[in-house]
Amino acid sequence: MYARNVSMHLKPNTAVEFATTLENDIVPLLRKQRGFADELTFLLADGTEAVAISLWDNKENADAYSRTGYSEVLKGLSRVVEGTPVVRTYEVSSSTFHKIPARN
Repeated sequence: MYARNVSMHLKPNTAVEFATTLENDIVPLLRKQRGFADELTFLLADGTEAVAISLWDNKENADAYSRTGYSEVLKGLSRVVEGTPVVRTYEVSSSTFHKIPARN
C-alpha cells in the first residue's frame, strides 16, 4: 500500500467550504481512480491548515493519479487553498484498519 500526504494552507474562513468540496467533488473523483483505497483528511482546529492522506494499492497507481487526476483536484480546491500544497509520498509500513502488519 502507498500513501500520498498533501499538506495545504487554507484561505481564511474556508474550512467548511473545504470540507464540502472534498466530500462532494474530490472524493468522488478519487473513487474513479485506479487503485484508490481511502482518503483521510485532517483540519487544524483553527481551520487554517489541512492534511489529506490518500491511500493507494501500489506506487504505480498513486504515481499515475499524480500525473493525471491530481491537477483536477487542485483546480477543485483552488477556491479554498492558499499557495501550492506540499505533496509527500510514503510506502505504508503498517495499518490496523487495512490489516497491514508492521514490518520487521
